[in-house]
Amino acid sequence: MKAWGIKDVGRCRKINQDYIFVSEKPVGNLPNLFLVADGMGGHKAGDLASEYTVSRVCEAVTKSMQKIPFQILKGAFQYANQKLIEKAGESPAYTGMGTTLVAVTVKDDGAVYVANVGDSRLYKIGKKIEQITEDHSLVEEMVRMGEISKEEARNHPERNIITRAIGVSETVEPDYFDTKLEKGECLLLCSDGLSNMIEDAQIQEILERRADLQSGAKELVEMANRNGGKDNISVVLVERA
Repeated sequence: MKAWGIKDVGRCRKINQDYIFVSEKPVGNLPNLFLVADGMGGHKAGDLASEYTVSRVCEAVTKSMQKIPFQILKGAFQYANQKLIEKAGESPAYTGMGTTLVAVTVKDDGAVYVANVGDSRLYKIGKKIEQITEDHSLVEEMVRMGEISKEEARNHPERNIITRAIGVSETVEPDYFDTKLEKGECLLLCSDGLSNMIEDAQIQEILERRADLQSGAKELVEMANRNGGKDNISVVLVERA
């Protein structure tokens, strides 16, 4: 696998509460591992939540004796959730901190295994763009119930309210997805600082003409900032070598 990750504070925030992890090499029994986390909380709590969660996920994956990717990721999410709750108890400044998390691993044959909590996303981009994950957010639930359209959801005043996150409840239930990555296609992991600032069609257009993953990722961040950069922006791109 080839991968590239980048994060940017955006144009309106002073602190970057996003955190990413990119490993093309095996992590424990996983052939590779790619993570995007978008923290939430008061001053310093959000960036601590995302970085701490990513570290605990990597720790759990490294130690896991499981062989099945979904079982490895499930254990890692649960472990990170428990440890973040414990961390939040160390200081009143950490009260209420939490984070979204999307995790992906890809086997050599292109089999993709995804787990997510919150509204950080995974897309697959080839001849079309396909959002693989489903947001755990208030507006996404409204879309699923037919109360508002996808277009209305993009600019809804409550679009940042998430309904599931790491660190906010004693138990966490990730969603799991699998797909197949063909040669020439790529995966995009991103925080909502990207997906709220760029239409899906624009994402596809940028990545279709990419010279390489690095230039594609940088152009996505630049476009999100040109469109307002209202939040921190994280991008991880993965393709089969």
